[in-house]
Amino acid sequence: MNVLAVLAHPRRSSLTGAVLDGFVAGLVEAGHQTEIADLYREGFDPALWPEDEPAWDCGSKRYSDVVLAEQARIERNDAIALVFPVWWWSMPAMLKGWIDRVWNNGWAYGDRNLKGKRGLALALAANDADSYAKRGYDRAMDTEIRVGIFDYCGIENAPLHMLYNSTTDRATGAALIGQSRQIGRDFR
Repeated sequence: MNVLAVLAHPRRSSLTGAVLDGFVAGLVEAGHQTEIADLYREGFDPALWPEDEPAWDCGSKRYSDVVLAEQARIERNDAIALVFPVWWWSMPAMLKGWIDRVWNNGWAYGDRNLKGKRGLALALAANDADSYAKRGYDRAMDTEIRVGIFDYCGIENAPLHMLYNSTTDRATGAALIGQSRQIGRDFR
């Protein structure tokens, strides 16, 4: 399987970047091919301008060349993995803007969708699982990402993996990298 791994962190040398590397290593060990989209390093503009605004009356709008290139990148892969830190109980604006601009009407939903693609999300959370469960942040994020993005666009059974305690210490960071590697090995 060819997997597009989308990284959304301003520093490639971050724990989020290391988790991406662990995940990719696991994918390779399982025999998958990977392509990395590092949104910050590539200079992706997450702002939604009129040329990429959804066309609600027409599913055949031609979007900008930047968006068409990103859509082609998704199309040449069988699966999409989103790797990001949790900021304000959601994904960074860079990743949300990539989805807003690229996963557009007539291509990711509407007349066409991404049915047949596989997906998953790896979200690095600073707090522990109990803190997220206490106020339902874990359920809210699962609904936003798994249901509101993946399912809505036809990608079924795309889990959200919350990697908790990401700012605790080096040992915890190493464990999260190992966990992401196993998720890569197990991805089908």
